[in-house]
Amino acid sequence: MQDKYFDQSKLNTVKRLPKRGAYDKASIYGVLDDHFLCHISWEDAGQPFMIPTAFGRVEDKLYIHGSSKSRMLSMLTDGRPLCLVVTHLDGLVLARSVFHHSMNYRSAVIYGHAQKVEGDEKMEALRVITEQIIPGRWEEARLPNAIEMKATMVLAIEINTASAKIRTGPPSDDAPDYDLPIWAGIVPVRKGYDVPMHDPAMKTNLPIAQSALEIVKKYQ
Repeated sequence: MQDKYFDQSKLNTVKRLPKRGAYDKASIYGVLDDHFLCHISWEDAGQPFMIPTAFGRVEDKLYIHGSSKSRMLSMLTDGRPLCLVVTHLDGLVLARSVFHHSMNYRSAVIYGHAQKVEGDEKMEALRVITEQIIPGRWEEARLPNAIEMKATMVLAIEINTASAKIRTGPPSDDAPDYDLPIWAGIVPVRKGYDVPMHDPAMKTNLPIAQSALEIVKKYQ
């Protein structure tokens, strides 16, 4: 990353509650790197579309993948503008008034264009996506063969500009409401994984994969 900030423009400037906006790459990429699920939107012939998909990040580039026959991926290969969003819910904010109820969250909105990748970069992109979902799994599993690679399309999304919007902290009530006998506070929300379950089709009695154990431990 050469520049530490994205320039603010009409496209990426947070207009509602601008104090919550962030344009530094550390904040934006922090939101991205703590997740692997995004929603991508684009337009075709006046019709908007939005699809959820997994992603992985390397510096100022995101990778997504899917079937070589995917309508979304095929459309995006022509370089049309796209918008990609990642959101974390960190807490429910319960105020004294219904109006001031809110949520603590971290979100990032990415604007860019996609291009198809092949060869060594395609395989590396699949590794990046896999490792973003569950670190360590790429080394544990069989890698894609030639047939599987042909059936898979990978796109690289160059991040042209972006912004983050983050809310933290307690409720913000109107001054008179602080005297009301109503409970107010935060209900924290966290990511978590349950105990891994063996595939009943396994033919060998093996211990749980280290990658599965580590991700459960990380979010306990």
